[in-house]
This record gives sequence, C-alpha cells and structure tokens, in this order.
Amino acid sequence: MTQQSIEDYLSTHAFFSELDKQSKKFLSDTAGVVNIKQGDVLFKLGTSADKFYLLKSGAISVQVPALEGPSLEIQKLKAGQMLGWSWLIPPYRWNFQARALEDSELLEFDGSIILAHCEEEPAFGYAVLKLFAGLMSERLDRARQKTMDQWEPAGFA
Repeated sequence: MTQQSIEDYLSTHAFFSELDKQSKKFLSDTAGVVNIKQGDVLFKLGTSADKFYLLKSGAISVQVPALEGPSLEIQKLKAGQMLGWSWLIPPYRWNFQARALEDSELLEFDGSIILAHCEEEPAFGYAVLKLFAGLMSERLDRARQKTMDQWEPAGFA
C-alpha cells in the first residue's frame, strides 16, 4: 500500500471524518502497513505503547490476559475498526492485549510523532483527542460490561 493509497483510505474512513485534509495527510505520512499471523500477539498489556492501528483485513481480539488460563476477550475487531489509544495517555502503556484471530493486515501509525505534533499544534491535538476519547469510552465500556457478565455480582449492571 503506497502513502497515497493510505491517504486516500483515510480520507474516506468514518473515524477520521472530522479531521481536515491536512491532518489526514499528516496521519497518513506516519502510517505503514503491518501484517500479523493468526494467534500472534500484536501488543501486550503493560508494555510500552507508541502506536495505534487501523484494521484493514482480518480480525483482532482485544483481551485482558489472565494470570492463569485463557484471556478474557473484551471485543472482537474487524476490518475498518481502530485499535489502540494508550499511546495518547501517560504513562503510555497498553491497557489491553491484542491477538490476531486470523491473518490480519493493519495500518500502523507512529504515535510518538503524532503526539509530538499534538503538542506543537494544539488544534490538531484537540481534534485527535476528541476522536480517541470516543474510542477509549467504547473500549472501557465493553471491558466493564464483559467484566460484569463474567463476574455477575448481585446488584450490579
């Protein structure tokens, strides 16, 4: 995938629709393609986070790993969905784990470069923060709901 095709893809993607053309161009310039095989871990809970991803094809499981036994799956992501917000919020550590459910192709964005640009250009930074705040809210709500479903304490919903 060329930088131009990445830019074209971002220009029509719903997640980035609120950003101006210049911001989408900047983001596309920080992106590259990464492939991951079924079963491989893209990132682990607690490790350093300096990237985010847009799933082009395949499927990714967002998980909370267990000390023993299987991980708790929070959400299954499919093509077109975003993955990763930990690069934006100190201490820049992954809050979940991501594992490929099938061979997958992703756009990988350099969060370090984007974060530096957010500091230099506050309007861009605010626009990016608004986008990712929605993603954070969705992911944390899914985690809360999944935890409640598994735990099933009396009086909680």
